[in-house]
Amino acid sequence: MRLLQHSLVARIVASLLAITVMALISIVVTMSVANSSRGDAAAINMAGSLRMNSYQIAAALLYYQQQPDAARREQVDRLISRFRERLVSPELTGAIPGASEHALREEYQNLLTRWEQELVPQVSESIQEERLNDGALRETLDDLVGDIDHMVTLLEQNAESKIQLISALQILFLILTAAVVAIALYDIRHNLVIPLRQLVALAREVARHNFRPRSHLQGNDELALLGRTLDTMAGELGSSYAALEARVSLKQQELQRSNQAMQILHEGSRSLYGGGNDLCASAAPMLHELETLLEIGPIQLSLNDPTDQQQTPILATHSTTRPDYCRDWECHACLIEPHPIELHQDQERECLLLPINVGSELLGTLEIWYAKATPLSDSTRRLLNTLSDQLATAVYLQRRIEEQQQVTLMNERTIIARELHDSLAQSLSYLKMQVARLERMQQKGASRETQAAVFDELRTGLNSAYRQLRELLTTFRLKLEGPGLKSTLLQTTAEFAERMGAPVEFFYDVPPHLLNPNEEIHVLQIVREALANTHKHAHAHWAAVSVHFTNAQLLLQIEDDGIGLEDTNSPAMHYGLVIMRDRAQTLGGELSLGNRTAGGTLVSLRFTPQTARLIARQPSQDARDVATSNYKE
Repeated sequence: MRLLQHSLVARIVASLLAITVMALISIVVTMSVANSSRGDAAAINMAGSLRMNSYQIAAALLYYQQQPDAARREQVDRLISRFRERLVSPELTGAIPGASEHALREEYQNLLTRWEQELVPQVSESIQEERLNDGALRETLDDLVGDIDHMVTLLEQNAESKIQLISALQILFLILTAAVVAIALYDIRHNLVIPLRQLVALAREVARHNFRPRSHLQGNDELALLGRTLDTMAGELGSSYAALEARVSLKQQELQRSNQAMQILHEGSRSLYGGGNDLCASAAPMLHELETLLEIGPIQLSLNDPTDQQQTPILATHSTTRPDYCRDWECHACLIEPHPIELHQDQERECLLLPINVGSELLGTLEIWYAKATPLSDSTRRLLNTLSDQLATAVYLQRRIEEQQQVTLMNERTIIARELHDSLAQSLSYLKMQVARLERMQQKGASRETQAAVFDELRTGLNSAYRQLRELLTTFRLKLEGPGLKSTLLQTTAEFAERMGAPVEFFYDVPPHLLNPNEEIHVLQIVREALANTHKHAHAHWAAVSVHFTNAQLLLQIEDDGIGLEDTNSPAMHYGLVIMRDRAQTLGGELSLGNRTAGGTLVSLRFTPQTARLIARQPSQDARDVATSNYKE
């Protein structure tokens, strides 16, 4: 019973089993009753034939009484034997119940007694005396026939009672089956269909992300248990979904804040990498925006001194005073928000210390303060790490730019010193020697003609030194319209084209940043010296300057259509060609002078730039390193 109360499936199975059992019982009982009434019709026919047989016996006796002979007596005996056989035949006795108190059994016994004790003796007596007692025999036959009729009636009633029993049983089992079906349908409707509809409706609402409806199923069966489980699951899903929505909303806010922070970092990078060396003016606005967006602060940036590695505060947000090291009193980057952050008395602050480093080189530190009650999220920490990396890159680039500027300045000073030494200093040294020679000649009292030659040499030397000075001043005063050698050579060719009054063509096919400043100065001076010679001595109507880089070598050619050279060797006191050859030797190249086939002069310079030599040397060095490592292994 407890199983039926707690299991809907068990009740449905029990209903089906009950219907099946009742159907089987109905079939078995019907078959049993039908089997029990199988010989009733034969018994009724047999009983009816007994009545006919009794009349035949009476008629045969009458015939025998009228004409007693053996044939008629034999006929009477045959009819009596037939009656006796039919009276005790299985067809008749099989339909009579075995119970002694049954009315049909009693009627059969009465019929059998009347036949054996009354009719048979009377018939025997009539045959033996050959005298028929018509009244007594007729009365006996009537009683016998009456008993037979009554027995037939009982047989018919017995058969009809069996049929009625079958009908009653069918009606009974039909009523029981209908009751079981009605109970099962009621149970299925109230405990299966209605709860199932509620569960389906609940599932549809859950599918629509509506976790508020509940089934509220009562009972102990499977669907009630499933309904309570779904109610619990819907509540948990509602809580989880609400928590997930809150987390998604929080993540969206963090993502939006991260995007805004990345936009601030992107905009700040333009100021950091394009704002010169003023780190305060470029970084302070970005730090203030990040403080407002991320709800952190104050932020302090300190950098290490490259000489003694002592930390110096560079920038501090929410500062009320200007830093002691400030060099620009017109800058207000640190004082954008001079009011410090107001903290509650019970609010504690924590500091996040991030290194400002590039590789293993520590450039400084970044102190970031935030409220202890609201710790930094992972995304905020990643943004702050990105900020520290960005500041480290900016500081590193700023220092490298300053170092490069210093190196460039030293290189320019070295180039100027070498140019002065190679040209003007040598001329002044020569003039100094001529002056000393002239003083000795005057002390010895040499003639004016002898001294005049020295004066001519001094005048020539002074003119040469003045010309070299003007060339150097012109070279160092060139205004570069663009970086590199190409723009300088363009200005040079334009200058000499104007001075010569003739076109000076220019061809340039060299990769950018191939030559270092020293090589560029030497190439420029060779071009200027060659064009100056063309202007002074060649009487040319056309000139051209071409610079090409092929086979890891730079080829410089200056040509014109002038009168050409008588000798490729440098004439006496012709310092221009000597200096050009010295410059070519300094570059590690080869300078050649000659006449063009079409007429005019051709000056060629071929050398390997320092960058190309380094590239050409690198594979061999790598090969040596690999060979050394293989040897060690």
